[in-house]
Amino acid sequence: MHNISTALKAMTRKELNKIVVLLGVLSALGPFSIDMYLPGFPDIAEDLGTTIPKVGYSLTSYFVGISVGQLIYGPIVDRFGRRIPLIFGLSLYVVAAICCALSPTINWLIGLRGLLAIGGCAGMVAGRAVVRDLFPPAEIAKVLSTLMLIMGVAPLIAPSIGGWMVTALGWRAIFVTLAAISASMLIAVLFFLPESRGADKSVRLDPASVTKKYFHVLKQPAFIVFGMAGAFTLGSLFAYISGSPFIYMEKFNFTQTQYGLLFSLNSFGYIGGSQVNRILLKRFDSLRIAEMASLTVAVLGFLMVLSAVTPGISGYVMLGFLFLFLFMSGLLGPNSTALALEPFSENAGTASALIGFTQMLFGALGSALVSALHNHTALPMTGVMAGCALASAGLILGQRVLLKRRTMALQR
Repeated sequence: MHNISTALKAMTRKELNKIVVLLGVLSALGPFSIDMYLPGFPDIAEDLGTTIPKVGYSLTSYFVGISVGQLIYGPIVDRFGRRIPLIFGLSLYVVAAICCALSPTINWLIGLRGLLAIGGCAGMVAGRAVVRDLFPPAEIAKVLSTLMLIMGVAPLIAPSIGGWMVTALGWRAIFVTLAAISASMLIAVLFFLPESRGADKSVRLDPASVTKKYFHVLKQPAFIVFGMAGAFTLGSLFAYISGSPFIYMEKFNFTQTQYGLLFSLNSFGYIGGSQVNRILLKRFDSLRIAEMASLTVAVLGFLMVLSAVTPGISGYVMLGFLFLFLFMSGLLGPNSTALALEPFSENAGTASALIGFTQMLFGALGSALVSALHNHTALPMTGVMAGCALASAGLILGQRVLLKRRTMALQR
């Protein structure tokens, strides 16, 4: 039986909140997988005989792995329920993290990071599907903001922990730690996460049926507009993640420890935005907040590019714009995702996977563009971030214009 069980329907708010906390901790695995090893880029490059931009491709392979992996998990989550794919993914992550710690060359690390992502992305697909299973559409954005608060602890502490570990134990110890964290999460899922929507034998996994389901999701206008807007938002964020080691440690000459602290500060801005979003949702709907946030982010992207090309401007000015950019992205992210998921009561796993695929694909493209355009200035990072912000604003604000035109046409 694939419907939500009677026991789950009878859950108290306190019990639901415990599930949200667990989902938030699972979601934190992604930021830990990215942020914890960023301070180790120079040491990885030196140890494996390569360059920092080449190490950046291990971020790109991670994003590609997450993108493709989510497309695979989506129909599987709808067919077998949420728990079984999640348990498999976490088990794969443990093995891949240990192998990353043993990488002999940069090419091995790049490939194994892709495998690591395929294991880790099960939690992303299953987590969003569980939220859609258990909460009405009006609450999804609030729940996603709560998840962002919990998972936001990871980027606050991960770079600092990573910087300390690189100095004290070497960069390989980071992946041993990630293996231990994922093993702990696997145990938590086995004992504390109930099945929110059981197996559905009517879901077929042959390529033709899977493709048909994905095309059905793509036919929803809300998914196209808000799913793509969220994807561009993630593209800008991962462009920042990919470019920040060079910008902070080479251009601005911050130490690894200082980089970790500054990265944590900006992450706090992103978390702060997501929590301000919870307050704003009491007065405004998700669409209104998304419109305001997308316009503001586009303006901030332009100001960052201006600061990158204007001689004599202090680097701290750019850091200020980055903080505000990430703060407003914290408003935009959960609302665009909630608006994209809203039409799907059935096939939530497939919709969740396609949202995750587009977001991580654009994350991979943003990361790769920053590495490919690297020219020893801040322009590649700020330019990619600004371009993504402009595209996101164009989609969301353009959708409002189209709605107004259709309303006027019907009134004539």
